[in-house]
Amino acid sequence: MADLDSGEVKLPLDGEAKMLGILACDDAEGNRVVLKAFSGQVDGQWVIPGWCEPAFSVSEYSAILEETDRQVKELARQGKDSREVSAEAMRRLFGLYRIHCIDGSVKTYSDIFGDTLPPSGTGDCAAIKLLNCAFKNHLKPVSMAEFYYGGQTKSASKEPCQFYPPCEEKCRPLLKEMLGLDILYLDQEIVVVNKPAGLLSVPGRGDDKQDCVVSRVKRLFPDCIDNPSVHRLDMDTSGILVLALTKESQRFLSMEFESRNVHKKYTALLDGILRSEGGALALPFRLDPENRPYQVYDSGRGRMCITLWKRLSVYDGKTLVEFTPLTGRTHQLRVSAASTKGLGVPIVGDRLYGTRKEGQRLMLHAGYISFTHPWSKERIEFKVYAPF
Repeated sequence: MADLDSGEVKLPLDGEAKMLGILACDDAEGNRVVLKAFSGQVDGQWVIPGWCEPAFSVSEYSAILEETDRQVKELARQGKDSREVSAEAMRRLFGLYRIHCIDGSVKTYSDIFGDTLPPSGTGDCAAIKLLNCAFKNHLKPVSMAEFYYGGQTKSASKEPCQFYPPCEEKCRPLLKEMLGLDILYLDQEIVVVNKPAGLLSVPGRGDDKQDCVVSRVKRLFPDCIDNPSVHRLDMDTSGILVLALTKESQRFLSMEFESRNVHKKYTALLDGILRSEGGALALPFRLDPENRPYQVYDSGRGRMCITLWKRLSVYDGKTLVEFTPLTGRTHQLRVSAASTKGLGVPIVGDRLYGTRKEGQRLMLHAGYISFTHPWSKERIEFKVYAPF
C-alpha cells in the first residue's frame, strides 16, 4: 500500500494537459489512504510509482499493440486493408480490462457492454483508475475529486485547475457497475440516482430483501443518515429516485413531496392501442387485504388517485404514453392503466395487473422529476429517457 500512498510524487507532464484525480479512502483498520491517478498515459507511460495503475496488464497490452503494429505494416506493404486487424486488436485490448466493483465482484467489458465495443479510452479516466484501485485493495472510498491540469482545451470545454465530474460517455457506464448505482447528481445534501428495474427502493422484510437503493447509498456515503428515503419507486419500475443525505434535507424534501411541490412524469408502454390522445383519470383505489399488495377500485372506501396522461405513439399493437401523477398512491399508474374504470389497458410486463412473459420487465419508467433543492432553494430538474 505504500506505493499507492507515497506522498508527493511529481509527474513528468512537461506541459501536457491532463485530468488528475485524488481519492481519500479508509483501510480495514480505519487508516486514511490517499490515492492519486492520471487519465490515460503520461509521457508515454501507463505506470508511474505512487500513482494508480490502469485496469489491465500493461505487458499484455503492449504485446497486443506490438503484434498489431507488425500485422498492419505487413498489410500496408501488400497494399491490403488493415481495418479488420485494427478492430480485432481493439476487441483484444478491451478484453484485458478487469473492473473491480464495490461488492467485491470483478467484471470484464463483455459483462458490462456485451458485444458492443465502448469508445476508445473507456476505463482510462482518472476516476475509474482511482475506484478500481480502491476496490481492488479493499479500501473504502470517502471523498474523490478530479481536476484539469494544463492548458485550456481547444474547445474551451475545460479550464486549467478547475474541478470536473467524471465524463458521461466513458465513465458513467463503468461507474454505475462499479458503484452499484447510476448516480445522476450528488452534493452534500442529496443524491439523485437512476434506479434499474428489479432493485428495491428501500429494504424489505427478510435477509434476501436488504439489497436496495438505500442500502447501496449508505454503503457509498458513510455519513449518510439512517433513513435517506423521501419517496419510492416500485421494485419493477425504473427511473429517477431522490435521496437525502442529511436530516434537514430529508425533512424538507419529505414535506415537498407531501405538499405536492414535486413534479414527476413517467413513460409507460401499454399492452394495447389507445384511440384517445390524452386526458385525466380520477379514480378511488384501496388495498385488497386478502391479496397484498394488490389495489382494487372502491368508490366508497378508496383513496382518490389523480393522473394526467398523454399518448406519445402507437406501434406493434402497443401504446407509448406519458403519465403525470398528481397524487402519489401505491401502484397508482399501474392500476389506472389496467382498470376498466381507467384506461383498461395494462402496462406491458405488469405481473400484478396484466401479464408478464419470461424475462420481460415492467415497461414503466420514472423519467422526469422537478423539485426545490433543500439547501439552495433553487428549482432543479432531471430527465432520463426510458430504456425501452
